[in-house]
Amino acid sequence: MELDETLADLRASLTEAMRERDQPAVSALRAAISALENAQAVPDDGARASAIEQSPRGEGATEVPRRHLTSHEVQFLIETEVDLREAEATSCDRLGQHERAERLRAEADALAPWTT
Repeated sequence: MELDETLADLRASLTEAMRERDQPAVSALRAAISALENAQAVPDDGARASAIEQSPRGEGATEVPRRHLTSHEVQFLIETEVDLREAEATSCDRLGQHERAERLRAEADALAPWTT
């Protein structure tokens, strides 16, 4: 599962869910897209210029390519989103919050096509 392809599919599904006003799907798809984009963030190495004259200069001087995610990482992140919702739904059921549990399960179901 390629990241660019997966993100494109998720965004297309998000647009469709928004058009259909499917709020649980919108919420789950936005969260999955954010999780994938956050995982691409370049880790902070802690190196900071201490003086302005040591700062990078010029157009694109501070640009860094985003991290590449493997297909296994993409799959793992989406499965984690589903697992979190299912676990929280179980907790909500135990607490008698059945409507919340139902919504969380609907969110997990919306992400199910990307967990194969």
